[in-house]
Amino acid sequence: MIRARGLEFAHGRHAVLRGVDVDAADGRVLGLLGPNGSGKTTLLRLLHGALRPRRGTVEVDGQDVAGLSAHELARRVAVVVQETDHGSGTDLPLTVAESVLLGRTPHRGRFGGTTAQDVRVAEAALRRVGGLPLAGRRLVEVSGGERQRILIARALAQSAQHLLLDEPTNHLDVRYQHEVLSLVRSLGTTVVVVLHDLSLAAAYCDEVVLLHDGVVRAAGDPAEVLVPALLEPVFEVDVRRLDHHGELHLAFRPRPPRG
Repeated sequence: MIRARGLEFAHGRHAVLRGVDVDAADGRVLGLLGPNGSGKTTLLRLLHGALRPRRGTVEVDGQDVAGLSAHELARRVAVVVQETDHGSGTDLPLTVAESVLLGRTPHRGRFGGTTAQDVRVAEAALRRVGGLPLAGRRLVEVSGGERQRILIARALAQSAQHLLLDEPTNHLDVRYQHEVLSLVRSLGTTVVVVLHDLSLAAAYCDEVVLLHDGVVRAAGDPAEVLVPALLEPVFEVDVRRLDHHGELHLAFRPRPPRG
């Protein structure tokens, strides 16, 4: 379980997050939602220790993240950032198999090389995401949807019980959006995922947190949070909700300009 209490973060005098509480339960998918600038990615980075809060705490399985080394934290939490982020590894001349093997780094000693166990774990991770036929291809040659699967496989190779993803469906077409999120949901690990598409959040998240101006406006079951009364003042659009055969669908219409 990942638990955050009273998180505050600022860039200089600009407050990004104020008093944020988050609970990501074991084996559940938690979605972080909100408009641009609401603090979603900052919150995700606080949860995996890439940023330190001004105030508040983050715990992973009852242990304060601030007291864990980067090596220890990487054994507990795997992160998939947007592929355009520095350090994603997608611009390096690696094969798919070599990229996934990078996930075994937290389990090696300072001068340890790749072991047979590392290869077995990486192969199993690729097989789990349906990427084993891609193992010998260069990472730069695969499609966007395939690349996201490979990045998830690399995270799985860490053997961490918690997976954090920053907009994994960004720049993917509709088919790959659903394939990637269906895969994420099937993993059985604790998942925290930043999403822009509210309909995808409704379909694949067990709980959601709605952020706006650095605070939590609502949290809970998607059916309770994704309602026009909560969404309209946050996104400043008109929202129409349709519940059809147990599925939640949302439609949006921009408001006419004032004046």
